[in-house]
Amino acid sequence: MLWDRGHRSNDVIDNRGRPAMGGMGGGGGGAGLGLLMGLVRSKFGWFGVIVLVAGYFLLTNMGGLGGLGGTDDSGPGGQRAGLGNVEDPAPAGSDEQATFVGFVIDDVQATWDKLSPIQGNPYQHAKLVLFTGAVNTACGTGESATGPFYCPGDQRVYIDLGFYRALKDRLGAPGDFAQAYVIAHEVGHHVQNLLGTSDKVQRAGRAEGADGASVRLELQADCYAGVWANSSRQRKILEQGDIEEALTAAAAIGDDTLQRHATGRVRPDTFSHGTSDQRVRWFNRGLESGDPGSCDTFGARQL
Repeated sequence: MLWDRGHRSNDVIDNRGRPAMGGMGGGGGGAGLGLLMGLVRSKFGWFGVIVLVAGYFLLTNMGGLGGLGGTDDSGPGGQRAGLGNVEDPAPAGSDEQATFVGFVIDDVQATWDKLSPIQGNPYQHAKLVLFTGAVNTACGTGESATGPFYCPGDQRVYIDLGFYRALKDRLGAPGDFAQAYVIAHEVGHHVQNLLGTSDKVQRAGRAEGADGASVRLELQADCYAGVWANSSRQRKILEQGDIEEALTAAAAIGDDTLQRHATGRVRPDTFSHGTSDQRVRWFNRGLESGDPGSCDTFGARQL
């Protein structure tokens, strides 16, 4: 992916190294809690946050993202760090990965600016918060083990950049456009929030299962990510292999793939994000059409 390495985003907040207020709570680091969505429900309420991936694999096999290899992101005294009361803009240039995600979210949101109006109004930008370990949000305390997530309550995307190590090393989905897909998917949830789609799903109540509202919400966000990829392709900022990187990432985090890796069996009744094939299919639909109107997963008879 071609991107500006001197870019600085006004929509990225760097809270790495800030202690989360009120603690992280339980459930991180391979606590054996079954589906990750169970952790999300207990902390945030049903659909209080919208996560990129829900499955056994991240919790039980990875020991939580905070325990992955790489640099030590611990705060003072070894305490895992997250969002405190102070917010800093993300650094430019010297921190390549932070600069990259800043470029990506700005590029994704510039695409949605052009696709406005949304509900008759100009597109409203989300913020992206970088954190390590744990983070305070309007939805409650989030943890690295949750993976990247979007909080409708404060209209922010949250990511511990350690997730990208997991995406590459543990899930087998390397590459910068795989990383960009993650951001574009979460911004897709922001679009759903602006459109009122997330509220409708939340009011519907329990929504798990292969044909449930949760799966439809997630697949639509994948399709919205594909809409941005279409724009990227038209503007010729993609390099050879970029689309394949995104498709590999989408396939790697399907419910069936994650469950099969973790337990050797697949339980469609517990699906919350869709199968690998479905995630690839809906990303491709947005990619080929470039039209958010093609992303009506809720009206689709077959996902």
